[in-house]
Amino acid sequence: MAAATINQHSQSTENHPLKRLLSYSNPHRKQIWLASSYSVLNKLFDLAPPYLIGIAVDVVVEKENSLVAQLGITSISGQLALMSLLTLIVWGGESLFQYAYDSMWRKLAQTIQHELRLDGYSHLQSLEMSFFEDRSSGQLLSILNDDINQLERFLDSGANELLQFATTVLTVSITFIAIAPGIAWMAMLPIPFILIGSILFQKRLAPRYAEVREQASLVNSRLSNNMAGMATIKSYTSEAYELDRVAFESQAYRASNGRAITLSAAFVPLIRFIILIGFTATLFFGGMAAAAGSISAGTYSFMVFIIQRLLWPFTRLGQTMDQYQRAMASINRVMNLLDTPIAIRTGQQAIAASKATGAVQFDNVSFAYKDRSNALTALNLDIPAGKTIGIVGATGSGKSTLVKLLLRFYEVNDGRILLDGTDIRALDLGDLRRCTGWVSQDVFLFHGSVAENIAYGSFNASRADIVRAGKQAEAHEFIERLPQGYDTVVGERGQKLSGGQRQRLAIARAILKDPPILILDEATSAVDNETEAAIQRSLDVITKDRTTIAIAHRLSTIRHAHRIYVLDQGQLTEQGTHEELLEKDGLYTKLWRVQSGIRV
Repeated sequence: MAAATINQHSQSTENHPLKRLLSYSNPHRKQIWLASSYSVLNKLFDLAPPYLIGIAVDVVVEKENSLVAQLGITSISGQLALMSLLTLIVWGGESLFQYAYDSMWRKLAQTIQHELRLDGYSHLQSLEMSFFEDRSSGQLLSILNDDINQLERFLDSGANELLQFATTVLTVSITFIAIAPGIAWMAMLPIPFILIGSILFQKRLAPRYAEVREQASLVNSRLSNNMAGMATIKSYTSEAYELDRVAFESQAYRASNGRAITLSAAFVPLIRFIILIGFTATLFFGGMAAAAGSISAGTYSFMVFIIQRLLWPFTRLGQTMDQYQRAMASINRVMNLLDTPIAIRTGQQAIAASKATGAVQFDNVSFAYKDRSNALTALNLDIPAGKTIGIVGATGSGKSTLVKLLLRFYEVNDGRILLDGTDIRALDLGDLRRCTGWVSQDVFLFHGSVAENIAYGSFNASRADIVRAGKQAEAHEFIERLPQGYDTVVGERGQKLSGGQRQRLAIARAILKDPPILILDEATSAVDNETEAAIQRSLDVITKDRTTIAIAHRLSTIRHAHRIYVLDQGQLTEQGTHEELLEKDGLYTKLWRVQSGIRV
């Protein structure tokens, strides 16, 4: 379970989630105060009718001696007219402030939800790649979507209900004490027991709802993973197996929710019994006091009406607190994400892609992935500007790690990487990555048109520029044969295209970017010979006078490189041109013989 949760930091756990939310919402403090004021005013107007009823009964019973008569209005008709006018004002005010608080809270909920989701996603994009390796996309989506939506639901109604509940208790309690102190204590006797019970209930509910949110993220993770792997599921006829796994996660979520529901559902029935004591005491002893003349009939009428307004909201307190605890559990998860420290910080030195020469140097670089042995050890490489460099080696030799370190997806453990003589850690991170065009073996295309995917990262490119890049990548011909040409939608992850077609679109994307450094990470390893030949023709054009780092499984694609580096278990073992390496009769020669079919 611990591995599945977002890192929790000591600073985060010291603060209550509500305090963290209020701190985050500081820019909207004015709107929060306005919304809160509208909620309180609406409840004050909502509580007024029982007061008016009590005064009206007093007018009818006491006539010229009524409370209203003391204001100088002695006629019954005048007193009742005044009461009617006040009733119109009260009902109008209640409706007006209900619209005001409802509109304000909802807009505030939408605004905070929007900003929190954007801040969460923006922070997520700033985190290092190792963060994503430790967590599933489904869990992160659960935080950015479900948890933030849970907060919206609480702000929509829960915050208002808590404020109005507090307003009701304070207003009615003060009034009771003022007009009938001898009976007030009987009416309010249940309140301490209800509040103590509520606190005890919520303490037991909080960990249960934290578990519910965690189980919800695991369900999302399973579903997200299965959606991405649907082709594999179908090809291995594993539908029943995966259904069982989803059922297991869903049942765990159902069970955790059930444990929370069992406890929260018991709250209201217990509260009702306690409330009944206060209501019955007021009804009986208040009636006895009215009969004895200790209080007026109007006061007794008011008390009977208002006691319900005081005590019955406690029955909704359980539901409101239930919603509150769900929201607090979600806020903790969102804030813990925002509190996750950014391990790879941008440098301050700018570098323009148009001015960079593309000279790269690995200076005594060592690196190891988390909890693993070194992927690179004391590596020294010199990649001259404008030259094509081949990187070869067996699987796991550290080839792709070079690229990830150059792009600062990860930070070197020792040594440094230089771009045009400057340590890349000193460079602005965006500028550094704008200097590189990366074509990976596993091409990622976004759900959108061919043109949109080619222009990804070069969003201001013209249609002519996009078509020119398509032609240079040997992609124009197949694009034109697609149903809508450059406007054809490629599907999620480009699933409507073949592997070779996706590779050529990725090359077109890199061409359009026009970076000083081009990185080809196994760009032709999974395509057929014809596609490889087409890709190779395009590469011959675009690599001219551009620093090119070609990581290759097929040695034929880099045999004409200016220099080839051979890696073995993270260390440089050989270097030279294709011909020079063959003469050495080392690891490169063995790889070449295997691929060319030459028997030793």
